[in-house]
Amino acid sequence: MVTVQLSITPVVDRCSGGGQVEPLERMDAAEMQAYAEELRTTFMRLQEEAPAVHEKARAVQVTEKSRDGLVAATVGARGDLIRLDIDPRIYRRSDSRALADSITETVQRAAAKAQAEVIELFEPLIPAEQMRAHLQGDLERVLEQMATQMLGKK
Repeated sequence: MVTVQLSITPVVDRCSGGGQVEPLERMDAAEMQAYAEELRTTFMRLQEEAPAVHEKARAVQVTEKSRDGLVAATVGARGDLIRLDIDPRIYRRSDSRALADSITETVQRAAAKAQAEVIELFEPLIPAEQMRAHLQGDLERVLEQMATQMLGKK
């Protein structure tokens, strides 16, 4: 299951024209009301669209083959290994370290592709960098992005 904390894209200061986020504490009542309306609209859109996107993301499976074509790994949306196929020709070589490295590399490439697919699916609803931070478990980056969006901090 992919769990996502959703956040909202900030209101841009229409007065400065520089594309800077206006900190909430410096907004006047009309700007706060416009921001609240934007939040409500975004929330309604998320409520409507997120369940279908979430189901698509949960169904993501990626299969990647090793460079020599003797190993195939299928992973799910979270990069979890679903299936591993090893061609019998692999046993002609007795290098277990090379086999282990090939499996590891193949699974990692498949997991990276699965993560990219999930990020792409959610991109209409959640900025790619924020989704990537969530999927990678980077709480510091997630909180930093949220502070930037909500408080206008750099």
